[in-house]
Amino acid sequence: MNSEKKVALVTGASSGIGEATARLLLQTGYVVYGGARRLDRMAALGQAGAQLLALDMTKDESLVAAIEAIRQAEGRLDVLVNNAGYGSYGALEDVPLAEARYQFEVNVFGLARLVQLALPLLRTQRSGRIINVSSIGGRIGEPHGGWYHATKFAVEGLSDSLRMELRQFGIDVVVIQPGAIKTEWNQIARENLLQVSGSTAYADLAQRHARMLAKADAGGSEPAVVARTIVHAATTARPNTRYATGGGAKAVLLLRRLLSDRLFDKLMLSQMK
Repeated sequence: MNSEKKVALVTGASSGIGEATARLLLQTGYVVYGGARRLDRMAALGQAGAQLLALDMTKDESLVAAIEAIRQAEGRLDVLVNNAGYGSYGALEDVPLAEARYQFEVNVFGLARLVQLALPLLRTQRSGRIINVSSIGGRIGEPHGGWYHATKFAVEGLSDSLRMELRQFGIDVVVIQPGAIKTEWNQIARENLLQVSGSTAYADLAQRHARMLAKADAGGSEPAVVARTIVHAATTARPNTRYATGGGAKAVLLLRRLLSDRLFDKLMLSQMK
């Protein structure tokens, strides 16, 4: 059992923000467990010193096994970084409800179940950080992103409620709101959008939206920018409740606060030309 170093679990650690965060936590001195569906995609992370867990956010037995492995090996958990998630885009009329439900399983229910399983360890310690990776998409909407944005709005509300519940146990809950980041997320979202709505009644706007997403990806921040924010939230004495980071996140959220709904809609649609 490790009695000195702090222990962190990072989900979605096979690439992008999750991998960058796991590496930086290792450099900071944490014992790091990286979770993802495919262990082979985390081979380099394992070579860097991380403990690897096969983790499927939609399978309860996988989540239970991950937390139990950490409990048995370390006896503690100090930081849970809920980063796993994906964006499935398409006009609401076109997206099958089975896909909508799956997106909620990954982005919301899997996250919440992992928190449930981790909390007995954290409560016993009366300390710890739960860091939920949301998005600026948890505060704004855009066409064709209804289900994805719904999941991120849900993460925001869940985190706010959880923060108040866990204060009595000395556990902090932090929300990370990335903007445009150069990861696989953008490409997957674009491909889903064109596959689902690229030839339907929504084709024209969908194709313009896909082009906008491609431009945003090219001008986005590196995952390391978000990783540094997450590690700061994990290590600072008193973290903020929210951090907007990378890829124009602060500017977009400021505009959302200042503009009316219709003006913000107009601004968003104007970017899809």
